[in-house]
Amino acid sequence: MRLLPAAVTVSLTVAVAYFIYIPLPDAIQEPWKLMMLDAGFRATMHLASLKAWLGFDHYIKTIRDSTEGFDGMMEGLRNSENDGEVFPGVKVSDITFAGVPVRVYEPPAGGEGHLRRGLMFFHGGGWALGSGKKGTYDSINQMLSDELNTVVVSVEYRLYPEVHFPVPYLDCLAAAKHFLSPEVLARYAIDPERLAVAGDSAGGNLAAAVSQEIAIDETMSVKFSVQALIYPVLQALDFNTPSYLQNGNIPILYRTLMIRFWLQYLNADLSLLPQLLANNHSALHHSNITPELRARFDWTALLSPKHKKNYKPVVVEKGSQGAVKEMSGLLDVRASPLLAGPEVLAKCPRAYILTCENDVLRDDGLMYARRLQDAGVAVTSEHYEEGFHGCFSFISWPVEFDVGKRALRGYLNWLQNNL
Repeated sequence: MRLLPAAVTVSLTVAVAYFIYIPLPDAIQEPWKLMMLDAGFRATMHLASLKAWLGFDHYIKTIRDSTEGFDGMMEGLRNSENDGEVFPGVKVSDITFAGVPVRVYEPPAGGEGHLRRGLMFFHGGGWALGSGKKGTYDSINQMLSDELNTVVVSVEYRLYPEVHFPVPYLDCLAAAKHFLSPEVLARYAIDPERLAVAGDSAGGNLAAAVSQEIAIDETMSVKFSVQALIYPVLQALDFNTPSYLQNGNIPILYRTLMIRFWLQYLNADLSLLPQLLANNHSALHHSNITPELRARFDWTALLSPKHKKNYKPVVVEKGSQGAVKEMSGLLDVRASPLLAGPEVLAKCPRAYILTCENDVLRDDGLMYARRLQDAGVAVTSEHYEEGFHGCFSFISWPVEFDVGKRALRGYLNWLQNNL
């Protein structure tokens, strides 16, 4: 009988280890830490799906509740470790810009007549999760405000499932136009020649799209001077780029999860996921996807041999018409900034684009950098071979990675020198 508890213990241990362990590239440092983080996220996803199936709550609401609890716990641990380290000189205010909730970070007041930098930030989270007011986003924006003497405005745009495209984009655009108004810039003593828009992941998508629209809007007297995009998601027509295939099972953003985020954002049925996995939604017989448009996301021409490797393009002759009809925003540049024409890109501000080798979105960022450069825009492309999606947010004890801290420092240094 004594063998039974031991057998149960061994079985449970093996089951937990099997759930946690996933093969990772050798370049990723501290792999077990990433595995543990990913296991926690996957467990939350499974629980959320179960609760939704049982009819208790929308699965996104469950994930939000879980991540907010995790953020609160991590914040408590960090405060106990760092004796509550904050940036006491930074003033934080929660207000609205054009009806959109924002958090404003103001650095200590400078001398009379000294103008400050200004930066608008859009957080990531697949257009469904996250908040600029919590966790690492809040810490990074306080740090940026303090170190770079910058007024930072973090936008709380509306999220899925409450809204779909184009609402998050329109929220961000409205807040950006308000921010760039001469009255607001004067109120916060911001230099109109030193204005940035930035974001990570889905926030990078919104930052790129807003930057494009502001750049071509002739009614705007003040425009962004730089854009900083951190592993941005920029297109939904090819989910078989080398990075999608190479990193499809690398945490914390799996290939199927990114497609799911896209389907949710574009208000399409999740049953279309297999069609998108196979690129059936961008088949050659779709006449609205012209050769000129295809060239704008053609990784065989836009990526270097180093990143193309031995992968072959997945181009379907005849695919699903239903997917294209249901995803009305599929070809909208406000959703997929990579599809913008060269005449639009040529007017965009100089750019900083951060990409990670072990990230499904790597090629989106690299292709956009190439297209901006081809249009005559100055681009700093910073690539982290050991980086993975989300690492920019893992910078504080007890969840910290060296690559995340280096990525953050690279972002701050670039803004210091270019904004």
